Amino acid sequence: MKKFWIFFLFAAMFLLGRFAGYAVSFVETNAEVRILSAENWGLGFSGGEGAQPTGNVSATELKKYDAYYVGNAEEKVIYLTFDCGYENGNTEPILDALKKHEAPATFFVVGHFLESAPEIVKRMAEEGHSVGNHTYHHPDMSKISDMSAFQKEMDSVAELYQEITGEELAMYYRPPQGKYSTENLRMAQEMGYSTFFWSLAYVDWNQDAQPTKEEAFDKLLRRIHPGAIVLLHSTSQTNGEILDELLTKWEEMGYEFRPLSDLIE
Repeated sequence: MKKFWIFFLFAAMFLLGRFAGYAVSFVETNAEVRILSAENWGLGFSGGEGAQPTGNVSATELKKYDAYYVGNAEEKVIYLTFDCGYENGNTEPILDALKKHEAPATFFVVGHFLESAPEIVKRMAEEGHSVGNHTYHHPDMSKISDMSAFQKEMDSVAELYQEITGEELAMYYRPPQGKYSTENLRMAQEMGYSTFFWSLAYVDWNQDAQPTKEEAFDKLLRRIHPGAIVLLHSTSQTNGEILDELLTKWEEMGYEFRPLSDLIE
């Protein structure tokens, strides 16, 4: 009998180990088991020039988690957002252009940006822009399933921002590299954050291969659409050089600029 129980215990531990090895998580929601797998945010532009793109998750599904990637398809509105990984001299020209056009923007910052460029962060706040959470260390958040670890990445940004500006961080979150899982969206929601992906971006982050002005305009003018959440990087020299002209061209196309709070409201 003793040998039987030893064998049973060994077999149970073996099967448990095999089960834990599968890279799939399960969560019970409304009596429905949902598979949670890591995703990279992606877009499809099958609708043609000037049409809203499709996301790899619908706007309706995202909204269940207070998450967004695009606004109203009937309004010629643009939501400007910038991801700020580090400061290299291009953020202030961007701020100058925004100020000239009285265009509100949201800057998603990481810990390094807050540490290295506190005066620029203060300027963002003073000029009426929102500053959102891009996590402190810019990890792949889809690999974080522990709420305390997730919250530490978020709270570290919020606390340092408040220390620098004396103001509270906007409760806006953008997953680094657009990597997320359903559980990530739920954890952000539980913390009171709205998550923002994007409906228009281009390859502007590579410092060794910056797009030309013509290449940037080709993507950003041809693919602009009503309700666009535009993702640009504040590290881009091209963005710093063209933003004033780009905003002018969008205005000439009939677009106006609104803050992300417009989407939530």
